[in-house]
Amino acid sequence: MTGYGKAEYLFADHKTIVEIRSVNSKQLDLNLKTSSLFRDKEPEIRAMVQKPLERGKVDVTIYSQSLNDTPQQEFTPINADAVSFYVKQYLALPGVTQPSVPAEVMATILRFPDVLRANTTEQVLTDEEWNLLQEALNTALNNFIAFRQQEGLSLENMFTEKLDGIAALLAEVEPFEKNRVENIRLRLEQNLQKLSEETRQAVDQNRLEAEMIYYLEKLDITEEKVRLTNHIKYFRETMGETGCGVGKKLGFVAQEMGREINTLGSKSNQSEMQIIVVKMKDELEQIKEQVLNAM
Repeated sequence: MTGYGKAEYLFADHKTIVEIRSVNSKQLDLNLKTSSLFRDKEPEIRAMVQKPLERGKVDVTIYSQSLNDTPQQEFTPINADAVSFYVKQYLALPGVTQPSVPAEVMATILRFPDVLRANTTEQVLTDEEWNLLQEALNTALNNFIAFRQQEGLSLENMFTEKLDGIAALLAEVEPFEKNRVENIRLRLEQNLQKLSEETRQAVDQNRLEAEMIYYLEKLDITEEKVRLTNHIKYFRETMGETGCGVGKKLGFVAQEMGREINTLGSKSNQSEMQIIVVKMKDELEQIKEQVLNAM
């Protein structure tokens, strides 16, 4: 589910900003970006964020700015001795004839762990600032959750509108359903009349009647209508539930609705009903597109 939350605090000579953003995802995918000042606290920060969240691709960014709004820069010095050593080692390799190191080789050398040295002047996170950061995280999470709740209300209204549309389309099937079976029976009898007299006399009328009844019963859509109506009702009830897994449950119900609508289409055997089924599929597809945003 999409969401956004932000909070900030002032401490000493800098301001720290906490931002939480998320986009749609089936599972929780948490990406945490922090400055080196908070790196030792990343496990605790991750645990705080994961607890109230369930789904979504979530990006948590924590960064600091100086009080004059100039972003604080954090640089890691390059170990020139290590770079020089690796360059000499490369140029001494058999088959290396060029006098300088190619750019791609230099890029690889610069990724070696001992080439980058830790900043010895790195700041230390105090208990006081850690407490401030936790308060800011909780505030950002509360704002984030409030944003999601507002999105949830919009989703609920959209789902209700689409469910009403499917229910209304299902009601439109009934007038066509009354004459459908009789029309199919007449069409079968007309096709039989086109057969030769000799062929018609060879047909076992009792067997023919039994086969026609079996065929027409297979085209009956009463069960599909009842099941689809129940699925719509259950979808509405599930929207009112709270807690973990409601969104996944809605997704499963939407899948079951799709099966019943597809069966209606395969059994309709009538252009007017098939048009209604296509409209129902369109309404359901819009539900499926947004149901992943539901928690």
